[in-house]
Amino acid sequence: MTVMKRLLTSCLATVLVATGCGLSDGGSVPLPVGPGPDGTVPALEGVRVTVGGKDFTEGVISSYLVEFLLAAAGMEVSDMSSLAGSNSFRQALITGQVDIGMEYTGTAWMSYLGNSEPVRDPEAQWVAVRDADLEAHDIRWLPPTTVDNTYSFAMNRATAEETGIRTFSDYARLVQTDPASAVTCMETEFSVRRDGWPGLAEAYGFDADTVPVPIMQPGIIYQATATGRECRFGEVYTTDGRVKGLDLVVLEDDQRFFPVYNLATVVRGEFLDAHPEIEEVLAPLVEVLDNEVMVELNMRVDVDGDDPALVARDFLVDRGLVSAD
Repeated sequence: MTVMKRLLTSCLATVLVATGCGLSDGGSVPLPVGPGPDGTVPALEGVRVTVGGKDFTEGVISSYLVEFLLAAAGMEVSDMSSLAGSNSFRQALITGQVDIGMEYTGTAWMSYLGNSEPVRDPEAQWVAVRDADLEAHDIRWLPPTTVDNTYSFAMNRATAEETGIRTFSDYARLVQTDPASAVTCMETEFSVRRDGWPGLAEAYGFDADTVPVPIMQPGIIYQATATGRECRFGEVYTTDGRVKGLDLVVLEDDQRFFPVYNLATVVRGEFLDAHPEIEEVLAPLVEVLDNEVMVELNMRVDVDGDDPALVARDFLVDRGLVSAD
């Protein structure tokens, strides 16, 4: 979710193969799958499709979910998940090196489409991205899931029970009455971003300068917040698997300050026009993916050490959407 300032005209990197400025053809689907209860889709049988995605846990899992559903429908899937960074995936989609994948509304709105202010309402944000990306790049946005991988603060269970804090409005009242007890750990970038700490303080009406704010690396923040010694509160991503793995309690953004990062399927317009059946094939993702589910899937990879392909396939098999071939 970092701002894209470069790379749109530069070479793409990928953990698969990167040679010069071109991406090699992807590999096959990482695990075999069979059709779901409705069988394959005749119009899609044998159609080649390249699925791309990003190289962090949630990005890889979401790519595999798309790959397995399309493969189960009968398509010949080429796997180009794990592209290095959001910009690589975006450029590969625009240039036609990949046909389809999953993306976040907030990332597209601010990083790709150049807007400085987010749209706070999730539905309105998706509509704005859908319309702008259609006009500018003929990228089609299918209906979004409720997965919202945005910023928040979290605390451990003991702090939650002791303070009774559940929302950012509650947190603001704590800062206003006892700022020393609201020690909050965060990354350097978040501490200065307008859509980070300064903007949050202004939106919720507290003085950010009164709060002790240790600056830490992201990976350290989660553990330090779990122990509660160095950080009573810590900056987190809402769907990070460590939230559940460490039994952290995430604050509700009750005034919707943070941008919305809903996960949705994106498809090249030309490809979708040629194969409109894929929209129906992927529609179940909207029904089965939410923050609770995504945290669980991410936790199986980041905390339990499971293979992301196995996690994605198990999930679809459990939901009856594909069969393990």
